[in-house]
Amino acid sequence: MKYLVTGGAGFIGSHLSETILKQNDEVWVIDNLSTGSINNIEHLKSHPKFHYNIDSIFNEPLLAELIDNCDIVFHLAAAVGVRLIVESPVNTIETNIGGTETVLKLANKKNKTVLIASSSEVYGKSNKIPFSENDDMIMGATVKSRWSYACSKAIDEFLALAYWREKKLPTIVVRLFNTVGPRQSGRYGMVIPRFVQQALANEPITIYGSGKQSRCFTDVSDVVSGLLKLLNHPKSIGEVFNMGSDQEITIETLANKVKEKTKSISEIKYISYDEAYESGFEDMQRRVPNLNKIKGLINYTPSLNIDQILDRIIHYFRSKK
Repeated sequence: MKYLVTGGAGFIGSHLSETILKQNDEVWVIDNLSTGSINNIEHLKSHPKFHYNIDSIFNEPLLAELIDNCDIVFHLAAAVGVRLIVESPVNTIETNIGGTETVLKLANKKNKTVLIASSSEVYGKSNKIPFSENDDMIMGATVKSRWSYACSKAIDEFLALAYWREKKLPTIVVRLFNTVGPRQSGRYGMVIPRFVQQALANEPITIYGSGKQSRCFTDVSDVVSGLLKLLNHPKSIGEVFNMGSDQEITIETLANKVKEKTKSISEIKYISYDEAYESGFEDMQRRVPNLNKIKGLINYTPSLNIDQILDRIIHYFRSKK
């Protein structure tokens, strides 16, 4: 099989590409390195079945050629990270909606299967826990730029499902819940790499907000395995799936756990959302997926718990020193 991974030099994309190559399949990557890094795929460059293009998915002639050459498209390219979303809302909206529209339009010409990476953000301000795929979305006000990402990913989903219903383009939508692991950057607000790097440097571990908010973290290896299983199941076409862990941890507990595991002397410092992001920033207190649908189809169950995940990430950053 031949796979195209948009955003393939990103954190998840690089791990996905690596796994595809281990299956002895061929992979093409396109990434403009806006949030990805060439370092993520450096170890893959010499592989005879790995091909990469440092370019934008808005380069339609190139993207059309890549899609023509491949059997499957993993569309991971997106503007990601809360800080980037707040600081560059125009780029967020244009990249997410315009990029997905381009991928689907070109894939439709050759009827290539497309898996779209969406986000738990689409549940917006809903407090109906756990989140199920058919639940209503409750978005914040348009004057809060923080919600532009959630809305853009929701439009991505509508587009993908519309292409399936109207044009019979095989599409799959996966809502990812806080995927973490080696190679993830803390530059754009990702909490675990930020905490780990701060702890290893004995700098203050900065918690945004009260720290009472909770999240569920999933190792990238479990996500990559789940994506490939979904792709290979015929009943996944035209469907939306939550993917992640349903084991919650508060950000405050997470910070203390990182400090303990790294044996850091860092202080734990609390910073208001207004100071960290923008005035009036809104966040969700809990974000927990209902995993019954994906478990029922592919028997998806994350294999790594939060302690194992943190150990892997701490080892990764220590090895980089």
